[in-house]
Amino acid sequence: MAAPGTKSRLFRCVKSILYALLFITISILTIATLRTFSLNVNVGLQLADWEKTNQIRFDISQRQREEVFTNFKEAIRIPTVSYSPTDINATALHEFSRLLRKAFPTVFSSSLVQHEVVADYSHLFTVQGSQPDLVPYMLLAHIDVVPASESDGWDAPPFSAKEIDNFIYGRGTLDDKECVMGILQALEYLLLKGYRPKRGFYIGLGHDEEVSGLNGALNIVRLLKQRNVHLSFLLDEGLLVIDGVMKGLDGPAALIGVSEKGSATVKLSVTSAPGHSSMPPRESSIGILAAAVKRLEDNPMPMLFGQGPERGTFEHLAHKFIFPIRFLASNLWLFAPIVGRLLALKPETNAFSRTTTAVTMFNAGVKVNVLPSVAEAYVNFRIHSAQSLQEVLDLVDSTVGDQRVKVEVVDGFDPLPVSSYSETSYGFQIIKKSILDVFPQLTVAPGICVANTDSRHFKDLVADIYRFIPIWAKAGDAQRIHGINERISKKNYEDIVGFYFTLIQNCDVKELPETHSGVHEF
Repeated sequence: MAAPGTKSRLFRCVKSILYALLFITISILTIATLRTFSLNVNVGLQLADWEKTNQIRFDISQRQREEVFTNFKEAIRIPTVSYSPTDINATALHEFSRLLRKAFPTVFSSSLVQHEVVADYSHLFTVQGSQPDLVPYMLLAHIDVVPASESDGWDAPPFSAKEIDNFIYGRGTLDDKECVMGILQALEYLLLKGYRPKRGFYIGLGHDEEVSGLNGALNIVRLLKQRNVHLSFLLDEGLLVIDGVMKGLDGPAALIGVSEKGSATVKLSVTSAPGHSSMPPRESSIGILAAAVKRLEDNPMPMLFGQGPERGTFEHLAHKFIFPIRFLASNLWLFAPIVGRLLALKPETNAFSRTTTAVTMFNAGVKVNVLPSVAEAYVNFRIHSAQSLQEVLDLVDSTVGDQRVKVEVVDGFDPLPVSSYSETSYGFQIIKKSILDVFPQLTVAPGICVANTDSRHFKDLVADIYRFIPIWAKAGDAQRIHGINERISKKNYEDIVGFYFTLIQNCDVKELPETHSGVHEF
């Protein structure tokens, strides 16, 4: 039996440990609470003294407004569909080239602009700046669209550009003719007003982005490499303005993509002896393959929330979340695992948390009474920024775990590097300033693109690649991209033209101002 003195010492020891744990808990909660009410990484450059430039206001007449919509509708009516890398609508692409010349005569006739056709259907515009010591930038977009059929359930024919309730319907209204036409329309009006940029820039319009950009974007890259071109930053299509999409977020937010997920398509196959269905083996090729596919679905890739750009997204938006989400988002150093698990509950947010696994094709069998000799499945992985292609393939091998299942990589690439989004990042801050100049009510944050764009081909020319379109997306609108009833409001398209009109002028700023940081670390 323990002596009374021993019990007393043990009690004091336990009491001391409990007090220490209580002190640590209170300290952590105090730090977390202070950080919750002080974290606002958006303040810095908004309070800074920006270099003054002679800004031309985006002020267009009613006639010009009608011209904006007429040009855009004509672009939507041209079915520049890409079916595969070897199956594109060449006739439509030639027609689109003629439209560009007709719609933007000042761009094509200006002595400041050099235009080149690349790989027969893509376009490269070089806009001269008055100060050649300033490093140029690039605006990127693509002309082609994915197939669409009215029989899928569209409210208007997909290449009609029909107006319904002030929305223009049609394939390409969101992906990506609004950027193609918006960029050139902005430049057209700037040149008409006598504008001459200080900083030169390039406009690249690819013709086969929807089928990987291997002819359009890649040939533009080769041309620029031959000319030793280096860019300060590049802006392509990508993330949107979200309004009512993210639960708990108070107000709309603009997300600028600072990276893209990698991608891998993996083929799984099982080969077995064919035979009659009346004498089946214990396991068929279909059964073996189905079990392997089920293992991949039942064992998702590891949770990686907080190890990529998604951390920056939540920290930039933290002050706009309602409680208790604000408390969690402001303190990812403590709550990242909890936030990650919450995001994993829905498919649309799970994509930010990990490498996703999607079984997209399953083929087997030729007749109901014949055992198939081969069963095949294709699985697509979108790779998180914190993982590599090889790491994903290793996990696939270990999860499948069956020598009878052959695993082959059809194609794949690593995630794109994460572009800078600090207060000293010229490209990010200029894009952010331009967004707030046009949409002062927005909060701006970095984000990650879960889909891929032509910009990935340009990584050898530029360190900072950004992906953003000022498309105003409410709940359900993202599904219209590549889906049915793709549409854009007339006001939103006019705002897109205004955004590029503002951005081009803001890029004349030589360097960023000193910041007044709003970040407080504890």
